[in-house]
Amino acid sequence: MSVEPVVSQNTVATPFPTRPVAGVQQLLVALADPVRLEMVRRLMNARAPMPCARLYDGINKSTATHHFTTLREVGLIERLVVDGHTLQRLRIDEVGAAVPGLLDAVVAKANGEADLRDA
Repeated sequence: MSVEPVVSQNTVATPFPTRPVAGVQQLLVALADPVRLEMVRRLMNARAPMPCARLYDGINKSTATHHFTTLREVGLIERLVVDGHTLQRLRIDEVGAAVPGLLDAVVAKANGEADLRDA
């Protein structure tokens, strides 16, 4: 599945307060859930903030909200408001500084599994 970013380079985003990136154990616990892993995979592949609804399939909005909250609490994502729309942004640089290579490794494996599943 190809996911296109929705934010241009000229768009001004207003971020909500963010939390520091948690320790590796807490990050791995957050990424162990398949729904949250898929959300992170889509954000990583897009390399840009995305609307919430484009980050999940097959769950209701309240369940998605729970998963976004979990990802924000460990510092993996942040919420932005862009032109009145709420978007989620993967904190690639911040997570990479705290735990080098984690996102690349986890998302590469998840992409491989998604390719097999979609084939």
